[in-house]
Amino acid sequence: MKLGKSALKRIKESIERKTKEALAELRAKNAAEQKTKKPAAERKPKKAPAKKTKKASDIDGLELLFIIVNRSKGEFYADLMESFEVNMLLTAHGTGTADKSTLELFGLNDTDKAVILGVIRKSKIADALYTLDQKFKTIRNGKGIAYTVPLTGVIGTLIFGFLSNNRKMVKENTEESKK
Repeated sequence: MKLGKSALKRIKESIERKTKEALAELRAKNAAEQKTKKPAAERKPKKAPAKKTKKASDIDGLELLFIIVNRSKGEFYADLMESFEVNMLLTAHGTGTADKSTLELFGLNDTDKAVILGVIRKSKIADALYTLDQKFKTIRNGKGIAYTVPLTGVIGTLIFGFLSNNRKMVKENTEESKK
């Protein structure tokens, strides 16, 4: 659809008018807020926030991390995940399901895989997956896949503290259980 010059001019004027009205409204609202604010001398001083001890509900959630790589690189990737405070790692041996003709077609010959499972904090996932992606691209025969699945529940704060690699929470809970 082609618009004429007069239609474009009307649209432009309409946009300019609405922009000016919105700006005037914002300025009026801002001025009203400034009038209702108390001067700095009359305001009560802010209190320093009280220090909170971290509880299980304060810590971000956990996810189950899956990494599938060639078996020869399994130990390398398991060690790499320890740098992201993955407290529990399980490595299982697997075999690819592609038949021999498909493997030859793609120039692949190794079907032995390592399946690495670990529990990781949500705050660490982005960094861990980015690092894995970089390693998959740069390491010779180091290609693989990685993904996470959310854990919706963990029974007990002690177990949650262990899985989230929060030693302080584990220590506090064990001390409380001894009392």
